[in-house]
Amino acid sequence: MKPYTASLINGLILILLSGWGYLASESPSPTALIPAAFGVALLACYSGLKSENKVVAHAAAGLTLVVLVALIMPLRGTIARGDFAAISRVVVMMVFTAIALVTMVRSFIEARRNRA
Repeated sequence: MKPYTASLINGLILILLSGWGYLASESPSPTALIPAAFGVALLACYSGLKSENKVVAHAAAGLTLVVLVALIMPLRGTIARGDFAAISRVVVMMVFTAIALVTMVRSFIEARRNRA
């Protein structure tokens, strides 16, 4: 999978699932939309990733890493509440974010090898 495809899918997943979590909540909090904001930022990086812009690629990888780390706290909270649907949403976001991050790191390694 190409990094731009992984980032596109990840951005869409973040937007859709965080929006779903916000709308499904009995007491919605704006913080539930933070992953959606990161998803929008990742979608904004799509054309730069597709054109293999190094700066954009590294920015997208950094954003992806931040999202992955930031999703740990919501996961802990949903586990503490025992909300299976919320746990599932957060785990799916984390899995897709991890896949996107691994895809980007692999592309960086491959680009480095091709330059040598």
